[in-house]
Amino acid sequence: MISLPSPQQLRYLVALAEQGHFGRAASACAVTQSTLSAGVIALERQLDAAILERGPSKRPAFTPLGLELVARAREALSALSAVAETAQSAREPLTGPLRLGVIPTIGPFLLPRLMPALRAAHPRLRLWLREDLTDRLGEELEAGRLDLLLLALPSGLRGVETQVVAEDPFLVAMPESHRLAGLASLPMGSLATERLLLLEDGHCLREHALAACRLPAARAGEGFSATSLHTLVQMVAGDLGITLLPRLAVQGGVLAGASLALRPLEEGASRTLGLAWRARSPRAAEFRGLVEAVRQAVETGG
Repeated sequence: MISLPSPQQLRYLVALAEQGHFGRAASACAVTQSTLSAGVIALERQLDAAILERGPSKRPAFTPLGLELVARAREALSALSAVAETAQSAREPLTGPLRLGVIPTIGPFLLPRLMPALRAAHPRLRLWLREDLTDRLGEELEAGRLDLLLLALPSGLRGVETQVVAEDPFLVAMPESHRLAGLASLPMGSLATERLLLLEDGHCLREHALAACRLPAARAGEGFSATSLHTLVQMVAGDLGITLLPRLAVQGGVLAGASLALRPLEEGASRTLGLAWRARSPRAAEFRGLVEAVRQAVETGG
């Protein structure tokens, strides 16, 4: 009969791969470094496999087999968590901790409306928040450190199930003295000759805005970019160019302190807001149950 690794041994292995340091991995597992090291050595003996390369480096170096075992360990720990989550979800849906990841172009503008609504509707739900870019949130979701993501679709993430929440139209923001400010709405073609300022690479809003307006990536900003929507607004206020802002951010106060003109696009352009969770998550029904609450929070900003 095959001797199976314990969940604790798998946690040690995954933590060591994620932290890249024995001391930090031990701290993440709330054990001493010697305990973690002994656990990994015991796992190697139990599996009769070399997981780590032995050498002068103090940093853990995984063998090819070790890297494959780390991936398998993540899957196994996720499956074990799903057993407990399934039981919890069946007993009391939308109670206990829920770890929500949200992108920076949504979180500050929607959460002030969404959080009170969720607290009122689900008082026993404990919401933990993490704000980051889509790719990093996806890594956290895959690793099981997040349960649910609130982002813009398509996300490009693999192994996830998604649910559309709402459309978030783009508005063109420009200085009040700009030549296009005299128009009630702008044709899409009017953007082609303008200096278009957008967020820097890595922010999905950049790609979604360009795709929605059918603009080539090379046209965006001509070397100018910002790290946040608030910075972008100040750049436009400084007459460096024009930009595209999601209506959600405008309703959430991103223009505070800046005098800009806002105009819709005649053809219409928007990004899609949605929720994402691990495919086959036992809590999928719960997450789908949150869609209406998020949609109402988006709509109340209008």
